[in-house]
Amino acid sequence: MNLALNKVSNAARHYSELGQKVEIEVVAFGPGLHMLRDDTSPVKTGIKSMSESMPGLTFSACRNTLENMTKVEAKEVPLVSQAKVTESGVVRLMELQERGWAYLRP
Repeated sequence: MNLALNKVSNAARHYSELGQKVEIEVVAFGPGLHMLRDDTSPVKTGIKSMSESMPGLTFSACRNTLENMTKVEAKEVPLVSQAKVTESGVVRLMELQERGWAYLRP
């Protein structure tokens, strides 16, 4: 998870140094959703800090994974406040790629 945030930071810095704006969306699904869980994320402080300093950065949480975790754990799964919920993480990635976004994997 730290590797993913480091890649985000590196990409943002690169484009900033070129004087270009960049939009970056981190899409979390499957076990990666722990990154955006308020109760289990080891990087929630970094997410908060990065969100405050990078206006073009968004974090998306897969609703399918969220619902499955809620069923398995028999409790509400809390997300960090910076996370928005998308219906399907995989579909969200496909939609972004169809619009010309690059897909980077840590």
